Amino acid sequence: MTGRQGVVDGGMIWKVVCVKQGDLCGVKAGVHRHSPRRACRTGVRVSIVAMKLRNGSRAKGTQEGRDVKIDIRQATLLPLSQMTNTSRNTYAPPWEWVEASVWTPRMLAALETNGVRGGKWHSLIDKVYRLPNLYAAWTEVKANKGAAGVDHQTIEHYERDLDANLNKLAAQLRDGNYVPQGVKRVWIPKPGSREDRPLGIPTVRDRVAQTALRNVIEPIFEVGFAAQSYGFRPGRGCQDAVRRVEQLLEAGHTFVVDADVKSYFDTIPHAALRERVATKIADGRLLELLDAFLQQEVMSTLGRTTPEAGTPQGAVISPLLSNIYLDPLDQLMAARGWEMVRYADDFIILCRSQAEAEQAMREVQDWTTKAGLTLHPEKTRVVDATQKGGFDFLGYHFERGSKWPRKKSEQKMKDRVRAITKRTNGQSLRAIITQLKPILQGWYEYFKHSNRGTWRPLDQWVRQRLRSLLRKRRHRKGRGRGADYQRWPNAYFEAQGLYSFVAAAALKGQPSKR
Repeated sequence: MTGRQGVVDGGMIWKVVCVKQGDLCGVKAGVHRHSPRRACRTGVRVSIVAMKLRNGSRAKGTQEGRDVKIDIRQATLLPLSQMTNTSRNTYAPPWEWVEASVWTPRMLAALETNGVRGGKWHSLIDKVYRLPNLYAAWTEVKANKGAAGVDHQTIEHYERDLDANLNKLAAQLRDGNYVPQGVKRVWIPKPGSREDRPLGIPTVRDRVAQTALRNVIEPIFEVGFAAQSYGFRPGRGCQDAVRRVEQLLEAGHTFVVDADVKSYFDTIPHAALRERVATKIADGRLLELLDAFLQQEVMSTLGRTTPEAGTPQGAVISPLLSNIYLDPLDQLMAARGWEMVRYADDFIILCRSQAEAEQAMREVQDWTTKAGLTLHPEKTRVVDATQKGGFDFLGYHFERGSKWPRKKSEQKMKDRVRAITKRTNGQSLRAIITQLKPILQGWYEYFKHSNRGTWRPLDQWVRQRLRSLLRKRRHRKGRGRGADYQRWPNAYFEAQGLYSFVAAAALKGQPSKR
């Protein structure tokens, strides 16, 4: 790799680095290309111009082209307000999502070619506490909002003295005296259940530090993650996983291992997780920082506890750590030739026969036991998706070549609608309909590929709730019925701006087969 500097337009200093085509970021086997995860990040912005390299005499075939060049604009810090669409996409795919104040083109080239000593990355802690990275981390934390932690410091309070706070945090991380504060534990309703689930809320300062740490280590692991992992990864999401499941079912993989890891986030063994991280990172100080986050005190109304296992749900770093720990399972399933689709701790394995599915389930049970995890005995099973019953995955119910929202997903949406359409709600009908729109529209956007028969009954149910409310205002008891349908016809609610699932499906041209 060679480089040279020169002065061009307006005195701007550019550095031109020439590399071989093999040194550029490419697509590793089993890893998909990514689209941007975050809209933009602050930091050093660089632009890459890549051109094909002419094949050598020993290459198979011939290619026309010139040398590969990477043009790097030195130290160009752009405020968010001045970013153009071009400057936001710092790198070409698949690395446009990385934090450019941390990851240089040369580092990414080394990442793609595993061109680091011993296959492990050293001297990373300084990249965590660099101010451009901390500012980028702060921007993301602010955008995500979130509540105050145990120190009661809100996003707004932290921002009032932002420069001093980030400089202090940088000094603490640099000098090795940074100590994470406790994590506030709250309990929130578990979707589709009467139970509550725990949620950890780190302080704003600790969320910034965790985001800065993730900015540094995520690309190191992301480059090797298996293709069948979709949760909490750049440019991937639930819909990608759902589409993959559909493809596999249509291809004949209809015997499904429906697996459930019991309390996964709370039971990940710390020592084993640290060993997994240490397979690619040899920076002792960074590993100590990770240990500090894993061992943060949990503070609740019941007192203080120090976790011996698990990663707190709600912590910025937890999703990445959860993927790191389950990646060997992804790789094992791929090596066996089994089609696995995983989103965080929720995964299924799609097979062509009952025997194959049962063998896959035994393999998973064996792996999870060795990894210190437990499969839920009542929720882990083998299902024939061509028969009545089917299976649930990522909010959908799959059965006999079709899919629709599972009962818990529908119930959750209805609970939110019920809360707004109580008969005692004294707001105007138009105000109530305005509150309903983002709930109904957001729910439809996720489930819009459901069976076409899904939508009409739901539209009818929503209108019935509103008719009952209007009936109450006329001092009449019971649900809307009989003459109420003439008094308040469907067109009446449409004129008031009520969101309609049927109309949305027709507008988007729903395919008839789903």
